[in-house]
Amino acid sequence: MTLITGSADQTAKLWNVETGAQLFTFNFDSPARSVDFAVGDKLAVITTDPFMELNSAIHVKRIAGDPADQSGESVLILKGPQGRINRAVWGPLNRTIISAGEDAIVRIWDTELTSISNLQTGKLLKESDKETGHKKTITSLAKAADGSHFLTGSLDKSAKLWDARTLELIKTYVTERPVNAVTMSPLLDHVVLGGGQDASAVTTTDHRAGKFEAKFFDKILQEEIGGVKGHFGPINALAFNPDGEQDHASL
Repeated sequence: MTLITGSADQTAKLWNVETGAQLFTFNFDSPARSVDFAVGDKLAVITTDPFMELNSAIHVKRIAGDPADQSGESVLILKGPQGRINRAVWGPLNRTIISAGEDAIVRIWDTELTSISNLQTGKLLKESDKETGHKKTITSLAKAADGSHFLTGSLDKSAKLWDARTLELIKTYVTERPVNAVTMSPLLDHVVLGGGQDASAVTTTDHRAGKFEAKFFDKILQEEIGGVKGHFGPINALAFNPDGEQDHASL
């Protein structure tokens, strides 16, 4: 089993989970922001931040079966989004990459294989509509278990559900706090949003002022159905147990 990590030290690394051994290091000229394995683990997507004169970028790496054969070269580099790309994940059947970040635009890029050794040009296929899409930085992106749709969270105090193939906006969930993290139940039609006012902007010691709660919404009806409280700072990460029976939040 292989793990991939991305770091502000301008590298991404492959690890053997069973032994803890470092298998390979991908070197960049700017911090690595997000990582995602393709289905089948033969490709990985890594995003890098703007740094000095460099723009943000999306790098596609081929993952070798034998670490001794691993190459550091990118088989595809995608550029264009303004500002930091906070998340990039693989779309259905590894034929696309879905990205989102500081410019509030969701993009779908073409990465379909044209032969065993080559990828297509990585052309931009779709962009979210500025009228119906997010208005501020997209902080998070989570795919459904079947990969057919995905959820984005934004500092504009909303989360949006999108079709992973067409980029059609399906649902919008509105809350009263900036959204830092989103997740979906693998079993039920539940969407969970986490976030809260930045701690530096909270002028009282009352944790309720920052609204540091994980809010549950009905995925279909878009109505808030519950929530959990307890954090004393913004929620930055959320995850359901794979069996769908538990939800975890983290600062």
